[in-house]
Amino acid sequence: MSLEFSRRPGPGISAGTRDIVCICRTGFQPVRAAADGLETRPTDARPVALREHVSDSNPGLTTILAKALELSDPDARSGYLDRACAGDAILRERVETLLAAHTGPDPEDVTHLAPDATAAFVPRPHPPTDLLTGAHLPGTLESDSQEQHGHAPALDSVVAGRYTLVEVIGEGGMGSVYRAEQTEPVRRQVALKLIKAGMDSRAVLGRFEAERQALALMDHPNIARVYDGGTTEEGQPFFVMELVKGVPLTDYCDQKRLPVEARLQLFVSVCHAIQHAHQKGIIHRDLKPSNVLVTEVDGEPTAKVIDFGVAKATELKLTDMSFADAGAIVGTPAYMSPEQADPTSMDIDTRTDVYSLGVMLYELLTGSPPLDAAQSRRGALLEMLRMVREVEPPRPSTRLSASEALPDIAANRSIDPGKLSNLLQGELDWVVMKALEKDRTRRYDSATGLALDIQRYLADEVVEARPPSRAYRFRKFVKR
Repeated sequence: MSLEFSRRPGPGISAGTRDIVCICRTGFQPVRAAADGLETRPTDARPVALREHVSDSNPGLTTILAKALELSDPDARSGYLDRACAGDAILRERVETLLAAHTGPDPEDVTHLAPDATAAFVPRPHPPTDLLTGAHLPGTLESDSQEQHGHAPALDSVVAGRYTLVEVIGEGGMGSVYRAEQTEPVRRQVALKLIKAGMDSRAVLGRFEAERQALALMDHPNIARVYDGGTTEEGQPFFVMELVKGVPLTDYCDQKRLPVEARLQLFVSVCHAIQHAHQKGIIHRDLKPSNVLVTEVDGEPTAKVIDFGVAKATELKLTDMSFADAGAIVGTPAYMSPEQADPTSMDIDTRTDVYSLGVMLYELLTGSPPLDAAQSRRGALLEMLRMVREVEPPRPSTRLSASEALPDIAANRSIDPGKLSNLLQGELDWVVMKALEKDRTRRYDSATGLALDIQRYLADEVVEARPPSRAYRFRKFVKR
């Protein structure tokens, strides 16, 4: 299941109310995108707009939903909704629609499928932690709801007179990504992202253009490059980018059984790529292993950051088109920062990416994210967001020492189990936990700061990260 919450006024809603827009998606048939990171894509998406009335006489929608989920008896649940919705037919209908989504196919059935365009890797179950973003929300965009019209372009058709579509390698709510053959002025394989027919609301076009402009601003060897853009003869916007034939960061490291040192070196290059984006005024906001693909160049692993579909500009306007984003919770719960998981937060800066980098580093070292992805299963996404905001994860060495999978985790890092736990104790624990500070003022102030501390560790120099002082731990204890 995927959720995107956003707070914004809806049509016909009086002062004192606010919208929570929630996309519930079931029936995933995901395709691994080798180009722009459209990683999991629904073929049966059911968008639902939910309004939360914030008043003294009406509890919040999330409170109603949470209570209703606790009531398994249909009569008891119906009676509770009668009282809680207090005759508000719209609120009642929307709550019941969201409840119905919880009876759909188990999102744990989702699996990764590797297309031919990517390096081969073993398909595995994928935790349902993605918040698919940039999707068209009926009733919330300026053009109002639209069903998808027309047909997707046929394979072997030619776009802009020079790009022949070969195969679909990724598909999402607003666009599809194709592997294409460019014929002029040079011949090469590229990835072409094409907005879907009928998905031409101002909001969708705005997000699509923002992604294209964000990629165009950047020029870094560890970020997928954009080559071209325009519109088809049918008026569908598209852009062309580098085709990355790669494997997600954590999958690559495990398949190659890279030792900790090699993992850290590869991770440093990712930090440099994100710092480049930040210097260009772009916050990624959805950093996770599947959005960092690793390919081999001359036998050496090279990381490529992809999917800037929910990127945010800090200093410039990426597009003149408007799209609903202010106050939205966007990203992937297991990898998002506490401020991203806070529906009241309007202030997201580059340190949110630093936190997500810390989550990826934690997973590279321990084999799993710091928070249990199982918490984001059906009916628990709100709890997952709360955990992101409030729960302090264990140190990497502590997580490993309590893990039954330690022998396998160590084997994937080409090291004895006991040595791996000892290796993480101390400086690597400190570095990771500094990046994962709930209070962003205590994190590294930049991706470069995190990279430099890792490089100090690799060079046997003193790292800047330190364990929290007793006074700080005591203040945190009292606050809890």
